[in-house]
Amino acid sequence: MVVFGSEMHVITYVFVIFELMMLAVQLYRYLSCPEDKSLLWYLILLGLLIFYNVSSGLFPDPEFSFSIVTQNIIAYGAGFLMAAYFPFYFYKSFDLKLLRFQAFYGVHLFLLLPYCLFFVLIYGKSGDLNFAVGYGLIIPFGYSVYMMWAIFIAIKAKFKSRQASIYCSDSVELIAVYCAVLPWACLSLFAYFNISQWIEVLVTNLGFLLLTILFMAQSVLKARVEEEQKMTGYVNKQHKFLKRCDNFGLTPREKKIAELLCTGLMYKEIAVQEFISEKTVDTHIRHIFFKTGVNKKIELMQKLGFADEFMLSHNPLYS
Repeated sequence: MVVFGSEMHVITYVFVIFELMMLAVQLYRYLSCPEDKSLLWYLILLGLLIFYNVSSGLFPDPEFSFSIVTQNIIAYGAGFLMAAYFPFYFYKSFDLKLLRFQAFYGVHLFLLLPYCLFFVLIYGKSGDLNFAVGYGLIIPFGYSVYMMWAIFIAIKAKFKSRQASIYCSDSVELIAVYCAVLPWACLSLFAYFNISQWIEVLVTNLGFLLLTILFMAQSVLKARVEEEQKMTGYVNKQHKFLKRCDNFGLTPREKKIAELLCTGLMYKEIAVQEFISEKTVDTHIRHIFFKTGVNKKIELMQKLGFADEFMLSHNPLYS
């Protein structure tokens, strides 16, 4: 079953729509946290997967205005480009040093070079796709199998070097990504035997679907943990602040005024919030300064443990 009168199978279309949604979500996450480079590498991976699904799903189609040869070159190129990115992705995202050669040299020699030779030059000139597929996929298939083995060895070495447990979160993510890309070693066989589009799409995309769900679950869990840590930190900070206030003999009203002052509020703002006059605020603050033995707000914050030295030196609110 195809969609919109094209050559794209409905299963391919569903995967593309879902992956576009995931791309938008991951792009938003990356723009919110651009220092997370591993998210950038995954964004590129997801973008290449979408490009592969669209090109392999739509091409070749005689209804398009450009030639079948060009369409096939693009479709096969998307698959080669996707496969060529895997070693680089693992190398950069998970710091697998053993994959440096594969990431920067191996894929160019054994994947991209055969593609350019057989599919771009020979097929582009002769139009004989059977010849390009029959001979142009021999080296890439052998290298794909070797590449997956090399990635496995690199993962194993990383675990061994840091004595990592396969149950820790980052290790589970690493293994999940590896399992997701493992079926791509069969991509050359799919092309050689002309496997149906929907079977190819299921095999190559299902792992990424599960991987995206895993990433989303981890994001929710991470956000929850961070929120709990913030709440715990706030409670500890509040407890420390109140305990020091008690040590200096501050009254409940003075504790509140001191807290508002340390958060950066001006006398007028404190007066409005507490429904008292600025003169009364000034009187309370003079009493607070006297009891704590300070003359400045920054000294009061240090005495009451409201901010550490880093915050005091870097946050203009406390200057």
